[in-house]
Amino acid sequence: MRVLRGRAATISADRERTRTMLDRTGETDSPAVRVWTPHRQVAFGRREAAEAGYDRAVAAAHERGFDSVERSVGGRAVAYTGSTVAFAHAVPVADPRVGLDDRYDAAVARLRRALTSLGVDAAPGEPPDAFCPGSHSLQCRGKVVGIAQRVRTDVALVAGCVVVADRATFADVIDAVYGALGQSFDPESVGSVAAAGGPSDPDPVIDAVERELVGDEPTTVRRIENGET
Repeated sequence: MRVLRGRAATISADRERTRTMLDRTGETDSPAVRVWTPHRQVAFGRREAAEAGYDRAVAAAHERGFDSVERSVGGRAVAYTGSTVAFAHAVPVADPRVGLDDRYDAAVARLRRALTSLGVDAAPGEPPDAFCPGSHSLQCRGKVVGIAQRVRTDVALVAGCVVVADRATFADVIDAVYGALGQSFDPESVGSVAAAGGPSDPDPVIDAVERELVGDEPTTVRRIENGET
């Protein structure tokens, strides 16, 4: 199991690190994990870029100090406030037609255990009109974790986000973005680790999520320095 830690100096360089991690898993059949706090940004789903209102949504994010990117996994737009934790688990696959639900179920179980270790009693599911709505989420006083998946012929990427703190900031930018796109969203549906009684510091969240995604696998660790491009 390869573990990648830290983030690069820019959004584009940081995203390239995850793409490289994914490609290497496909080439070597070695799984990889990355858990980190991305730069402040709104990550749009691919289909949103073609929707009416996309330019207005990008402008709304920019007005609130968020850059915009298009993410490779499915789902609707999510925000990274600077304390939001992202996770990416690259898994080699022999047949891309099988295993989708098993990978989702495993991710939900692992993220739930990670939150439990932080004192957050999260349950599967999400409230109505949540951000990035989907059937693979965790909630505790609002949606805390969203999970998506991208499958190639050789590798699957199970990825998502954990709202750690900055709940109001997260809800504000998503409300503006979804409003521009004509999507339903209730700001009160946003939860966070901190609001559920866990830490507001993302570092222990990163540690807990990484620990659960890695499990008992032996690891090799590479650290990205913040100044690296």
